[in-house]
Amino acid sequence: MVNNNSWQKIFNDYNISNHDFTSKPFFLTAEQIKRSCQKFKKTTEKEVRILCKQDSREDRPDIFVQNNLFLLPTKNGEYAIIKGEGYVDISEIKTTIQKYTSKLDFKLESSLVGNSEMQHLDFAYASSLIRTFIGDDSLVLTIRGRKYTPNFSFNVGTQTIDVKSVQTEVDAGYEGRNSIVLVEAKNSLTKNTIIRQLFYPFRQWKSYTAKEVLLLFFERQGNAYNIWQYAFTDENDYNSIKLVKSEKYIIV
Repeated sequence: MVNNNSWQKIFNDYNISNHDFTSKPFFLTAEQIKRSCQKFKKTTEKEVRILCKQDSREDRPDIFVQNNLFLLPTKNGEYAIIKGEGYVDISEIKTTIQKYTSKLDFKLESSLVGNSEMQHLDFAYASSLIRTFIGDDSLVLTIRGRKYTPNFSFNVGTQTIDVKSVQTEVDAGYEGRNSIVLVEAKNSLTKNTIIRQLFYPFRQWKSYTAKEVLLLFFERQGNAYNIWQYAFTDENDYNSIKLVKSEKYIIV
């Protein structure tokens, strides 16, 4: 839900519209957001977590869209409003769909119960589709859930952003002999996503290991399992993201 009224009040209360975003971001705390929105009645209009969840371009309030702004956490309870491109397009995979034969010699009945992105990802991994896409039979599941980043800095355009212990979450992480694979999974037709969801875990694990860190965006669409591999050509540049390859599969 786009919270236009809440963010308009926040911008008015802290004179954000008159800030010079070409020189530096505007830094905002959770306490300031709470203070500004305390008189709103609906939870969606005053809950910081909801107000700051802008995972796609369409999730941004109008005042962000009109001024080409996006939001990044810099520390738990602290945010930066930044001018620039915060999102990456998830392109349609137009190559011929591939039929992939599961490496399992039995049927996973539990995979048919429910319809969550996690279970689809787990099924793709159990069938060895993730290993096949990456080309690494040694991958095993080792990372899942929430963790906190180390301190790091990066650039968005000419501006430097400093991050200190921000909570991250990947849907799955796999380690092999020579690489670590981090996956962001969705369960709907995704047109674009905030780069942060790939960049923060990437920088986090780059600091923990000398192994290559590979990034996947995963989505089940109908009966097809879609996988995109992304990379950052410059680990200090938020906007250096590029698509490496993408494939579409049906698992049989």
